[in-house]
Amino acid sequence: MAVAFRGVAPSILSADFARLGAQVQEVLDAGASTIHVDIMDGHFVPPITMGPLVVDALAEIVHGAGGVIDVHMMVERPERYVEDFASAGADGITVHAEATPHLHYALAAVREAGCRAGLAICPGTPVGAVAELVADVDLVLCMTVDPGWGGQAFLPHSLDKLTRLRRMIGDAPALEVDGGIDVSTIGQVATAGATLFVAGSAVFGTDDPGDAVRKLAEVVGPVVRPAV
Repeated sequence: MAVAFRGVAPSILSADFARLGAQVQEVLDAGASTIHVDIMDGHFVPPITMGPLVVDALAEIVHGAGGVIDVHMMVERPERYVEDFASAGADGITVHAEATPHLHYALAAVREAGCRAGLAICPGTPVGAVAELVADVDLVLCMTVDPGWGGQAFLPHSLDKLTRLRRMIGDAPALEVDGGIDVSTIGQVATAGATLFVAGSAVFGTDDPGDAVRKLAEVVGPVVRPAV
């Protein structure tokens, strides 16, 4: 299930929810293979966003296009919600190292639910938080801004962190990057070792989300669909 891949992952957090299905279809038609869904609980991070019902509503559209749904859980004790999101249609579920004292258990629960298991770390969390769990993850997500606050600039020191993470996890797991990704930063993080690139406002904040996906993908090469 673990596979290295490259691709732009549009984050629906920045989409127009009045036209969510149509906008998701637009970016899928443009070549996006992964739709990124940010789950926030108002505790681990200040905002409250969405839940399994949104994943369920998008599952047929995304899977019908051969894509996958990548759920990023910015919530406390994420292990409590794994089954709900898996049942709704998530293909991958990423939990934060900082959000639970039972991280190995949470990752095991994700895999047992039939999803790709991802581990996310915040900018202030050292890469060592990943070291003991490399065998338990299919994806590592490096936050390149602080989670939960929109409009932040990409943190330049993240480039060295990505390089160290890639060296630590080897070639197999995907290395995802989230925060401040646009045409000016995506090439840099790809060079540092990232293979999956979350882009929210850089895609859905434009007049043509499909064209934005194509322009981002041109920088990092062809989109390769992940095997789930």
